[in-house]
Amino acid sequence: MNISEAESVVMEVLWREHPLGAEDIIDRLKSTQDWQERTVKSLLNRLLRKRAVAAKKDGRRYLYRPKVERTQYVASRSSDLLDRLFGGRVAPLVAHFSEQGKLRKKDIEELKRLLEEIENER
Repeated sequence: MNISEAESVVMEVLWREHPLGAEDIIDRLKSTQDWQERTVKSLLNRLLRKRAVAAKKDGRRYLYRPKVERTQYVASRSSDLLDRLFGGRVAPLVAHFSEQGKLRKKDIEELKRLLEEIENER
């Protein structure tokens, strides 16, 4: 499932809390997005067509909920990215971030800890 950057902003709201009406979503996005009601409803309709969300009639409004879990979506997109850009390998991805100066000391320490955990499990 290919969700655009704008659609993913709406999905993040729904992953945190659902079901929500369009007005609720607009309210949750007020502090970070300057979107009109029409924009949010358009994004919701696109997500409905992609079957990323479901809608249930509640009186005069619809309540939306995600149909795909965030963990599933992240796993799918990260696998796609890894396959497409790094031949399915993690090491070149980490090397890329290192070369770009994107790895902070805290990141490196966390990676070392994760690698130790993986080693200990094997």
